[in-house]
Amino acid sequence: MPNTPPGLAAFNALGPDDAEKELLSCCASRAFATEVAARRPFRDPDALAGAAGAAVRELTWPQVLEALAAHPRIGERARGGSRESAWSAREQSGVEEELRAALAEGNRAYERRFGHVYLVCATGLTGGEMLRRLRERLAADEESERRTVREELAKIARLRVGKLVEEAG
Repeated sequence: MPNTPPGLAAFNALGPDDAEKELLSCCASRAFATEVAARRPFRDPDALAGAAGAAVRELTWPQVLEALAAHPRIGERARGGSRESAWSAREQSGVEEELRAALAEGNRAYERRFGHVYLVCATGLTGGEMLRRLRERLAADEESERRTVREELAKIARLRVGKLVEEAG
C-alpha cells in the first residue's frame, strides 16, 4: 500500500502465524490475534488501532478472561522480559511507592468481588487516579464492570498495536 509507514508495512507483510504472535503481545487473547491478523493489510496505523478495538469488543467473556490472565495487577511490578511486561511497566509508571499497598489491597478486594484482575488503561494516569477508579469500580454491578473491562482492554490494545508498529519501523 502506498504511503504505509515502514513498521506497518512490515507488520502487514508477516505471515499469519508471525502476525498473530506479535498481536498476542498487544492483547493475550488468541481470538483477538487471529481476528486482527486476518484483517490485514492495514492502510494506516489508525485502521489497525480501529481493528484492534473492534476485535476486543467482539470477544466472548472467556476470551476476555484469557487476555486478563496476562495482565499484571495494577501497582505490581511486571515480571519477565517480554515486550508485554516492558509495556506494562511503562504504562504503570505513574504508581508511586506509597500507593502500592493501597492498590494491592484494592486489587485483592476487586478479585474477590469480580473473580479477575482489575484492569485499567494506566497510560497517563497517576497512582492516585488508578486507585480512585479501582474504588469506584468496586461498587459496579457485574454487567457494568464487564463493559468497563472491555473498554479498558480495547484502549490498551489500541495503544499497544501502535507501539508494535512504531517499534517495527
